[in-house]
This record gives sequence, structure tokens and C-alpha cells, in this order.
Amino acid sequence: MASSKDRQRKLARAKLDRQMARRAVKERRRRRMYAGVGAGVAVLLIVAGIAWIGGAFDSDDTTNAADQDICAWTPQSATSNTNLKDVGTPPTKDFPVDGTETMTVKTDQGDPIEVTLDVTSSPCGAASLRYLASKNFYDNTTCHEITTYGAIHCGDPSGTNLGGPTYSVYSENTPTAPDPSASTAPAGKTPLYPKGTVALIGNPPGTNGSQFLIFFKDYSPATPEYSIVGSVTGGMPTVDKIAKIPTVANDIGDKVKPTKKITITSLTVGQTAASAAPSASAQS
Repeated sequence: MASSKDRQRKLARAKLDRQMARRAVKERRRRRMYAGVGAGVAVLLIVAGIAWIGGAFDSDDTTNAADQDICAWTPQSATSNTNLKDVGTPPTKDFPVDGTETMTVKTDQGDPIEVTLDVTSSPCGAASLRYLASKNFYDNTTCHEITTYGAIHCGDPSGTNLGGPTYSVYSENTPTAPDPSASTAPAGKTPLYPKGTVALIGNPPGTNGSQFLIFFKDYSPATPEYSIVGSVTGGMPTVDKIAKIPTVANDIGDKVKPTKKITITSLTVGQTAASAAPSASAQS
């Protein structure tokens, strides 16, 4: 007759066998499920691949260059800088992106200064000047500095180097810094800012607003900071005349303040070379 311990061992063994059998069934089910899922995924991948080849995932809202923002304008606070003037923000797209435009700067110092803006190299800089001109931003402002490095500094209604609109634009066309060994280069090397160059100037550099420089002599700094937007193509005698005005020290002691007031009576921008994109109406 089997002892009580033998019966307990048999019962325990039977229980273990049943547990192992149930686990085996579950494992087979799991394998079949994963196999089915894998096959389904494979089918979906095949179908997706065929659909992709056929263009099914192509966006119906096809985006082209005309639909994309061309420029980004960084807001500037007129509260923290009271020298700024709020005239709205230029459009971010739908304006010329190549070719040239003529910027006409009329002053009280002689014939108008004609500037050919390089829209291809500086589409956003040109767009900003165009927008501000449409708002009469420059009218009756002064060129408040004649710099020691050979440029007439204009476009700041406040005359403080801190004025401008309530937005800024990044530099697009700053010349490449010269090689450290440039001092040993042969004479006659093309200057970074040749006479007649027009460039945006920001404070700090790269935060360009309304201020610009008109160079009346060649300039090649060790670290270029000004983004070129064009060059003078008419009225250079007026630039030369302004350059000869004597200067005195300004409020911080720099001898850059002209002894004679230089007033911009009007500044206009008009397209002269066709581009692929139409000009947009100015936004407020």
C-alpha cells in the first residue's frame, strides 16, 4: 500500500505535468500569433512600398518655393529700447528674390545717390529696405556719422546708433574674413568693402534694422561685420562731397559727428531687374 508521502509526490508530479502542458499550449499560441503579425507587417510593408512608388504618400498640398517663407524677422522691443520706431514688419515671402533694384537716396547735399541693390545676394536686406522705404521711414532723417574707416552712416532716425524698426534681420552677405597671412599678400588685392559699397550695420552685428553704410573709400577690416546689400551706381560726387564734411567728437568722444547736418529728404526702392517672384504689397 502506497504511503502518504508517495501519494503527495504523485499528485505534485501530476500538477507539474499539467502546468507544463498549459505552458506549452500558450507558447504555441504565442508563436502562431507572432508569425501572423509578422506576415501581416510584411504584407503592409509590401503594400506601402508599392503605394510609395506610386506616389500615394505625396502631399496633396504641394509646396513650392513661392509658398515658403524667405525671410525671418526677429522682433525688437520698443519698450526696452525707446529709440526704435514701430512701423510693422515686412512680409516673409512673395517678393523679389533675385535680380537688382534701385534705391534712390535724395539728400540736401547734391544730386540723388543711386544704389543698385543686389537682391540675389541679399533678398531679405533688400526686402527690409523696400518695406521701410514704403513706410517713408527714412524721410527727413539724418546721416549722423562719417566714420573713421571711410563710410557715411545713415538710417537711424534717433541718431544714437540704437534706432531702427521693431524688428531685425540677419546678415546675408558679409564678406569672408581675410586669411591671417593676408598681410603678406601682394598689393592690389580686392578690398572687402570697395568704395561705393552699401552695407547694413547692426548693433550688435548681425541684428540689422534700418541703418546702413555708404563707403566712400576702400575698407578691409580684419573681421568683417557688415552685410553688403548693393553699391553706388550714380551720384558718387554727392557721396564724395559728404565725405569731406569735417567731423567733431560725439557724445562718447568719437570724432564722427559731421559739423554740417546731412538730411535724407526721401529714400525710395524700385525693382529694375525681373525676378521669379512678384512683389508683395507692404504689410502693416
